[in-house]
Amino acid sequence: MVERQEGVAGSAAAGARAVGRAGRGPGPGLRIAITGSSGLIGSALIESFARDGHAITRVVRRRGGEGAPAGAVAWDPEAGRIDAAGLEDHDVVVHLAGETIAGVWTAAKRRRIRESRVRGTTVLCEALARLERPPRVLVAASAVGYYGDRAPAEAVDEESPPGTGFLAETVVAWEAASRPAEAAGIRVAHLRFGMVLSGRGGALAAMLPVFRAGLGGRLGGGRQIMSWIALSEVPRVVRHVVETESLAGPINVASPEPVTNAEFTTVLGRVLGRPTVLRVPAFAIRLALGQMGDELLLAGVRAVPRRLRESGYAFAHPDLEGALRHELVG
Repeated sequence: MVERQEGVAGSAAAGARAVGRAGRGPGPGLRIAITGSSGLIGSALIESFARDGHAITRVVRRRGGEGAPAGAVAWDPEAGRIDAAGLEDHDVVVHLAGETIAGVWTAAKRRRIRESRVRGTTVLCEALARLERPPRVLVAASAVGYYGDRAPAEAVDEESPPGTGFLAETVVAWEAASRPAEAAGIRVAHLRFGMVLSGRGGALAAMLPVFRAGLGGRLGGGRQIMSWIALSEVPRVVRHVVETESLAGPINVASPEPVTNAEFTTVLGRVLGRPTVLRVPAFAIRLALGQMGDELLLAGVRAVPRRLRESGYAFAHPDLEGALRHELVG
């Protein structure tokens, strides 16, 4: 696996970086470092960035922060170590690393979810703040879980206050951990992702075998709102954020057309050509998954992408059926 992919000649890249640092737009040939590069979103970003001709540096986990493959940057966030010198002179850093939230939330699992995000972001941002040639923008993953569970009719945007619960408290601390980078003058954008739809991984891929078997159905009452985004939309959003100097702070990365769980179930069944008449009772979800079931499957939030739309971003896949057909049928 190649850890850094050079897209253009060195002199052209240097010239493009100089233009970007002068505030005239990113141009081609950026140097972009990515944590969590092997995940669903990271893999999609690397494919897109490579096609655009950017040079990609993976930030990879190695105990002791040493022994990374050639061209990569090693870090050990639990131990507070990172090869900071390897981050010098990058134009953009994209931070996606964190423990998956899937699974039963035991006390140990909740601790890993929170600490992987807060500790990892702190280690990265403190290192970026100390660089002689820091990036001009840090694009950091976050989540609409910030808003907690909201009534179906209530819309929230980036100015809305945080909600309550484990996820909301975790996201608040996660975003706050980037303050060292902000204090150093780096533009920081927190991408509050909705559910990322892809047949290649994530929650949707986990649902597909059940739905394809004709056993898919509503979760609980089905009234909870699902804020979602197509995976293929994400690289376009990241590119827009990097190019738009006014975008900093929280940014909801979710379609402008959220749906109820019942609507999602019906549309997914139609795309797959399968019935969706079954229902999973709320008590069964709570019994099997506990707090994770309550906060991820039975809760919902109508997150409005106000800042993206006000900055001129045009969604390629705003409606659910079109997005699902694009991701699953092609």
